[in-house]
Amino acid sequence: MERIAIYPGSFDPPTNGHIDMVERGLKIFDKIIVAILINPSKKSLFTVEERKEMFKASLKNCPNIEIDFFEGLLVDYVVKKKAHVVIRGLRAVSDFEYEFQLAMMNRKLNREIQTVFLMTGLRWVYISSSIVKEAASFGADVSSMVPESVNKMLIKKYS
Repeated sequence: MERIAIYPGSFDPPTNGHIDMVERGLKIFDKIIVAILINPSKKSLFTVEERKEMFKASLKNCPNIEIDFFEGLLVDYVVKKKAHVVIRGLRAVSDFEYEFQLAMMNRKLNREIQTVFLMTGLRWVYISSSIVKEAASFGADVSSMVPESVNKMLIKKYS
């Protein structure tokens, strides 16, 4: 039985921390589906298609990766993709309470779905998509925090 994990998020934009999570997750799971959440109530800098393309470019050397998008309940998407595990990253203790609540809600909705928490690599612990976007919007060099394809897109968006 193939061990498939879903790595969900808005990924607006993908960061080196996100890429690190996928690469490390592949050491545990046979396949990872990066699931980009479509959230109509949230204004995104990048379209879902742009985020999908940035992930594809950033993970082109990783086997057994699928980049997809979804809207609605995560647990419904997990079942649709025939997976049983959701990967969530934790940067700091402050992330834990929110992630714990999400995991418990998902568990209440579907007891067959497990959540696996992975600690973000130390060199990426301070990075979030929001912080990267804010810094880039003021012209800061964020090239060390995001994949090259993402950096190019940020420069294009903010130029």
